[in-house]
Amino acid sequence: MVDAPISSRRRMSGRASERMFAPTPPGDAAIRAGAAAQRPRRARSTSQRAQRAMYYAHLWLGVLFTVVLLVLCITGILLNHKRGLGLMPDVSNDAPAALASSLPLAELAERARGATGIADHPIDRMDVRPDKGYVKVRFDDPAWTEATMELATGEALHIGRRGDVFMEQLHSGELFGKRWVLLSDAAAVALVVLLVSGYWLWLAPRVRRNKEGGGA
Repeated sequence: MVDAPISSRRRMSGRASERMFAPTPPGDAAIRAGAAAQRPRRARSTSQRAQRAMYYAHLWLGVLFTVVLLVLCITGILLNHKRGLGLMPDVSNDAPAALASSLPLAELAERARGATGIADHPIDRMDVRPDKGYVKVRFDDPAWTEATMELATGEALHIGRRGDVFMEQLHSGELFGKRWVLLSDAAAVALVVLLVSGYWLWLAPRVRRNKEGGGA
C-alpha cells in the first residue's frame, strides 16, 4: 500500500480538525431563547423611559403651576362658602309674587339705579330668581354694587356690595383679562397630568417588581 504524500495528509487532518472545532449552527430553540432574553430588556427600557417622562412632567408642571393651582384651590373653597363668609348677601322674600305679575326688566333696572344712586356705570348683569320673586341687578362699578329688587312691586329688598365677584374673577383668571382665562384652563390640564403621573410613579415600580417576582 502506497502512503499518501505528507502535504495531502496535512490537508486532510486540517479539514478534520476544522470540522471538529467548528461551532455548530444554533438551532431553533437557541434562537427562541435568545430572542426571549432580549424582550425583557426592551420592555424594561421602554418602561424606564415612560417612568422618566412621567417624573419630569410631574416635576416641572408642579413647579410651574404651583401658584396658579394654589389660587384655584383657595378661591374655590371660599366661593363654596361665600354666603357663610358674607361675600354674598342672603336675601329673603317672604311672599314672592307670581312671575306673570312681574314688572318689565327695563323698569326694574331703572328702579335699581334710583335705589342705588348709580347713574354713570353700566349694568353688569341681571339675575332673575322667579322662585324667590326677585331680580339681582349688579352694576359694573368699582364696588360691584348689587340691588335686589322685588319682581312685582319693584321694591328694593337689599342694596350692598358683592364681595365674591373678585374671587370669581380671580378663580377664572378673568380679573386680569379674557386671555388669562387660558391660564386657568392650562392649570386644570396640568392638574390632570399631575394626578395621572403621580399614580404612574407610585404604581409602575410596584407592578414591575410583582412581574419580576412572579417570573423568578
